[in-house]
Amino acid sequence: MNPASTLSMPAPPTADHPLTGLLLTGGGARAAYQVGVLEAIAELRRAAGASGNPFPVITGTSAGAINAAALACGADDFDRVVAHVAGLWRALRVDQIYRTDSFAMLDAAARWRLILGIGQLVARWLRLKPRSLLDNAPLAELLARMVPLERVPQLLAEGHLQALAISASSYSSGAHITFFESRVPMAPWVRSQRTAVADRLTHAHLLASSAIPFVFPATGLTIAGHTEYFGDGSIRQTAPLAPAIHLGAQRILAVGAGRMVEPVDGTAPNTYGGEPTLAQIAGHALSGIFLDALAVDVERLRRINQTLALIPPQARPGTRLRPVELLVVAPSQRIDEIAARHTEALPRAVRRLLASGTVAGEPKAGAKSAALASYLLFEPGFIHELMALGHADAMRQREEVLRFFGWTG
Repeated sequence: MNPASTLSMPAPPTADHPLTGLLLTGGGARAAYQVGVLEAIAELRRAAGASGNPFPVITGTSAGAINAAALACGADDFDRVVAHVAGLWRALRVDQIYRTDSFAMLDAAARWRLILGIGQLVARWLRLKPRSLLDNAPLAELLARMVPLERVPQLLAEGHLQALAISASSYSSGAHITFFESRVPMAPWVRSQRTAVADRLTHAHLLASSAIPFVFPATGLTIAGHTEYFGDGSIRQTAPLAPAIHLGAQRILAVGAGRMVEPVDGTAPNTYGGEPTLAQIAGHALSGIFLDALAVDVERLRRINQTLALIPPQARPGTRLRPVELLVVAPSQRIDEIAARHTEALPRAVRRLLASGTVAGEPKAGAKSAALASYLLFEPGFIHELMALGHADAMRQREEVLRFFGWTG
């Protein structure tokens, strides 16, 4: 990514070329799916002969925040930065994201019970005071090498990028906060239990946004002169589309980390009999944190658009609402199912953690832990399969993508 780009400067937003935003949601290793979608977008863009950054407004949460930040750092050369991010993901291994040797201090299954506060182990918990199940120090090192956030102010000043926003959840105050940098100064927005803070974005913001609850440690960030501790931005995120809208996006491409519609006929592969395991409960909880908010917000935005369409254009300014064009690309397959095929690639300590509460040889024992495993599976087999799925799903929506951007292929 050259500091001085020779590519054409983006044209200002118009009615024919509205300001486009990108939303990348959370989901740990599931975020590999987003990269496959971005590769497909880059291919379609080249085929259409389009130029410039297709996403002047980029927002992200959790692992999606890391992808969003990396993409923003190369906003002056979209093809190159997509290839760069894809190359990083294809080369990932678990030990580049988190350490598992800390499990030597305590058996993995026992440590999991500690986090949940099981009575007999309270004394050991008080002595050990673990901050999380896993140590994400390797991720901090990876971000420092691979995400050059120092480029963002220059890219904003040159007009390659209009805004970058990263969301995190404060364990200290309970607030959901979106940190943003914008080319045009704007007043931060405040809504119920969520607010925005104009700030210089750092790798600490990325670590905070991607700190999966219980799994990774909280990160301290300075706000208004004091330190608050933050965890994953998907926690208490009630309106994931809102940051892009507040930052001026007139149309948004949202990339999800789970299917938008699940079967309701009782045939879903994660329907099991018997008592759930700890890993199964944790996977269910994380799916609620990472996957549900986008579907609800998409439904809300579509209702608003339908309502606004019934109001005469001259009367719409009085509503303080505006229509926003939306395109959603989400997995066509259950990521849990894909993860179940790759759990053996996880380090032994993590496999023991996932197996807590299961009986050796129990039918579907691996599948019961697959939802939780899908957030931790930073291994090539799983990543490559998700990237291929993301590419295929985006290409399956080729006509919608071309129409959304106004491209001719």
